Amino acid sequence: MAEAQNIPAGSTTAGSIAVAAESTVATRMSAPPSFDVADFPVPHGREEEWRFTPLERLRGLHDGSAVANGTGIRVDIDAPEGVVVETVGRDDARIGRAGTPVDRVAAQAYSSFEKASVVTVPKETVLTEPVRIAVHGEGGTAYAHQVIELGAFAEAVVVIDHTGDTVVAANVDFLLGDGAKLTVVSVQDWDDKAVHVAQHNALVGRDASFKSIVVTFGGDVVRLHPRVRYAGTGGEAELFGLYFTDAGQHQEHRLMVDHNAPHCRSNAAYKGALQGQDAHAVWIGDVLIEAKAEGTDTYEMNRNLVLTDGARVDSVPNLEIETGEIVGAGHASATGRFDDEQLFYLQSRGIRADEARRLVVRGFFAELVQKIGLPDVEERLLAKIDAELEASV
Repeated sequence: MAEAQNIPAGSTTAGSIAVAAESTVATRMSAPPSFDVADFPVPHGREEEWRFTPLERLRGLHDGSAVANGTGIRVDIDAPEGVVVETVGRDDARIGRAGTPVDRVAAQAYSSFEKASVVTVPKETVLTEPVRIAVHGEGGTAYAHQVIELGAFAEAVVVIDHTGDTVVAANVDFLLGDGAKLTVVSVQDWDDKAVHVAQHNALVGRDASFKSIVVTFGGDVVRLHPRVRYAGTGGEAELFGLYFTDAGQHQEHRLMVDHNAPHCRSNAAYKGALQGQDAHAVWIGDVLIEAKAEGTDTYEMNRNLVLTDGARVDSVPNLEIETGEIVGAGHASATGRFDDEQLFYLQSRGIRADEARRLVVRGFFAELVQKIGLPDVEERLLAKIDAELEASV
């Protein structure tokens, strides 16, 4: 089953949206979540949540001056039999259930879309083939919304592939029923001038399992905000990511895991490589363990490999604990230059310098690439890494 649609922007007036209860703050240093754009002042770059982002390159997404023109993006959905694909209006009860906007761009996206794509995997349905969602930029500006919903004990893999040229702000909701298992692979392979700002909201049911794999290569500015909450005990969330930041690119990943239920687990691991003048990567990892979240087990890690001079990394893990009754909690962050000793070792074994460089970087990313579990996607990403390295030689 397949569906194709154009997603334009609508008015800037917020519609009626059903919201599940959640924490009153996004982090301890940001404004309370809200669907109302007016609740967020226009950022100026001095705010904690915006201090790393080049606002002048967001093309007006942050201050309301970006106007959608109906030609921003095209969405094609290819789903196995049994999956329900719908285009719904703003009043659909599933919209907004997974989470509330935590910054002005996300609130603008919620207030401005007209139609949303909803993909539903019925309860106890186990898919043997992935759902593939192709989001292609067509040169304009757009605001978009997608919902992926799994019924109780359903299992699915969803691949969201972003290509083309556009300026887009979007929200993506993942709703997992009790005992459901969802793996999402989000690939950002935009053209050089694209701007992509998105908030990903996951609401994980009792004993459900959510795995997110974010892969970012293209675009002028990409700023993604994956967020996780739990709707019951025993939930598990794994947040993996890899990014390859080239000259002049800004790639920003801001994670937030809110442990708001007892006996849940989370694990976050992101790796990035940077090369070229003014390549800039940002990784923010926020984990909040609320007082009621006894028995939490969580860990977050970020590793960065700087391949050339002129690149910059900002990596900030944050961990806030409100109860001492936990299994474990920790975080780690490290950034280092390309290891010349590894390169020398491989060259001393007869391997050419360019091939040795490729092997080192492939090895750096291999652990995360293998977690995707889809051979065609894994091969494509490894080929993309090779192409990035060849371009720098």
